[in-house]
Amino acid sequence: MVDTFNLYVSTSNDLLDERELVGHLATEIPVTLGWQINFSPSGKDSGIKQLVLDTDFHLVIFGEDIRAPIGYEWQLSRNIRRFPLILVKDGIARTIAGVDFLKHISSYPNLLHYTSMTDFRKVFLTSIGKNLLDRANYFELKSREFKEITKFIEDIEDVEPNLIDKVTGEDSIILTRERFMPRNGVLLQPPDDQEPSSRGHSN
Repeated sequence: MVDTFNLYVSTSNDLLDERELVGHLATEIPVTLGWQINFSPSGKDSGIKQLVLDTDFHLVIFGEDIRAPIGYEWQLSRNIRRFPLILVKDGIARTIAGVDFLKHISSYPNLLHYTSMTDFRKVFLTSIGKNLLDRANYFELKSREFKEITKFIEDIEDVEPNLIDKVTGEDSIILTRERFMPRNGVLLQPPDDQEPSSRGHSN
């Protein structure tokens, strides 16, 4: 049983608020999956390759520069014909390398822009929610979850996110009682809807 949504976020340290917000936003989505969130490391890390290749969703948040190891992570995904979502922050100055990278990806099909944290929140939640619905069978969504996520996407409002508690800007694992399986194989709390969704497809 798939019990965790693995999210890899390629971003540099000039986007600290966005890094922080990702972990908060994931918990807003009404799904029983847990979350494993990994970010681009600030230094060289030999474990990057496997994390990127194994992720369920690769998000690139692009600010002023295409700093290492973001370019490497991007290329890893493209080598296996994955199309990471790129969220470009507008209204900021960029380095020469950053400008060149944007020109390079100008016709990329999975490219979105944002100017504020309110925009970022809405685009992020909508994109992750739709990915869950598209792959409902793979994630073994219950019919209740499918309906709740659909309604959640439809009802997302323009709300300024709260960044007071800065606790999730680094790699993190967020578990849920509904799907977490302890070592003895017994659910801590079984889901209240046992019927799997008949829509979507596996990865």
